[in-house]
Amino acid sequence: MPSLEERLAVLSPHLHDAVPLTVAAKAAGVSTRTARRWLAGYRAEGAAALVRSGRADNGGWRIPAELVELIEGLALRRPPPQIAQVHRKVVEVAAERGLRAPSYNSVRRVIGRLDRGLVALAHHDPDVYRDEFELVLRREAAYANDVWQADHTELDVQVLDESGRAVRPWLTVILDDNSRAVAGFTVFLGNPTAVQTALALRQAIWRKTDPRWPVCGIPATLYSDHGADFTSTHISQVCADLRMQLIHSTPGVPRGRGKGERFFGSVTTELLPTLAGHIPPGNHGRPVTPPVLTLTQLDEAVGEWIVGTYMQRRHPETGQPPAERWTAGGWLPRMPESLEALNLLLLTVSTPRKVQRDGIHLHGLRYFATTLAPYVGEAVAIRYDPRDLAEIRVYHRDEYLCRAVAPDIAAATISMHDLQAARNERRRELREHLTARRSLAEMLNAPRPIAGPPAGAKTVAPPAPAKPRLKMYRED
Repeated sequence: MPSLEERLAVLSPHLHDAVPLTVAAKAAGVSTRTARRWLAGYRAEGAAALVRSGRADNGGWRIPAELVELIEGLALRRPPPQIAQVHRKVVEVAAERGLRAPSYNSVRRVIGRLDRGLVALAHHDPDVYRDEFELVLRREAAYANDVWQADHTELDVQVLDESGRAVRPWLTVILDDNSRAVAGFTVFLGNPTAVQTALALRQAIWRKTDPRWPVCGIPATLYSDHGADFTSTHISQVCADLRMQLIHSTPGVPRGRGKGERFFGSVTTELLPTLAGHIPPGNHGRPVTPPVLTLTQLDEAVGEWIVGTYMQRRHPETGQPPAERWTAGGWLPRMPESLEALNLLLLTVSTPRKVQRDGIHLHGLRYFATTLAPYVGEAVAIRYDPRDLAEIRVYHRDEYLCRAVAPDIAAATISMHDLQAARNERRRELREHLTARRSLAEMLNAPRPIAGPPAGAKTVAPPAPAKPRLKMYRED
């Protein structure tokens, strides 16, 4: 639609330079009839006549309002109907009420102008509307260790458990919200528990031996989902003792945890495809290569990828490597009093044990320390790391007493999985011996078959019974 300036430009040669109107209109590509209408309006009302007024019903519908409401009501039904179905119904109603029926295109335009949020709410579950149209306030942590996020995911890879079976492990990660640095992680089998979460927190809070991994300290806030492990009394008490605020996301609404989801996506697309036993998407849970890794080997692979690759490369959102961003500013993190104090809070607490004359018995192992000598017969609490059963921590009346080691495995690191594997192997050997002994016993106790006549021997028929010699009469 030509503007006021464009219409004046068409008329200007005729008004100011005496150019014939037909010539000026032709040069501008406007019909002579249109140019004459513009000129007549200009001479009658001035430039205001060249401003085209919009239609009174512009933005509205020439369709009767009741039919517009009918079209919208039909289109918002569930399941959503086809436009042709709506058009046929509207034509029927219009005929019944003596109204002019709208065309198919008019019905399509009415439906097309419906609010997308209204359509989503009408045709789908409230979750769809919430995820696509609800306003979301995204927060960014102001500094490192301001907010940590904790989350779990089941990995798309299979490993061999202690019995040699192929199973899918889980990964728990603690992520710093500001720097995107990984503070701690743990790889485990079975469903997520408070124990695994505590182990990941223990690694996250304490100093690492690898200089490439500087992240440590107690965060101001721990943000997690509403899983049973995060809502457990143990984790809540740990956060309270460490003066760390624990915040749970709304159940079923994992907003604000997108950073953790993106990290898991990087693990899934970058690390796992390089490992044996990887399960690609759309493969119905089947690995493309046979699993050969143990849980310990997977833990080492994940740790090396996190420390050597993820922490050192530039993050696309922050523009800095996570390790570099976390250490920027030369600040000092808030640390627990000691590793023992941290262990007292986070490590697994077993059932109370009594100190025996030969030490403390736990999981079939014997733990000994000379410090235990005055405590023979006393009840103590045992705390230990399930990933390393070579030693346990002994507490007496909630005070740290000593470390006790298992002499048989003190020179090596043995985990619960290693211990369970050894137990299963021994159980398998005993079952094999038991099966062999039972088979031998059944063979010896089986009844011996009666020997038949030798082949070719004649079978002698048994003699017929002798007939009685006493005569019997009917009268008797």
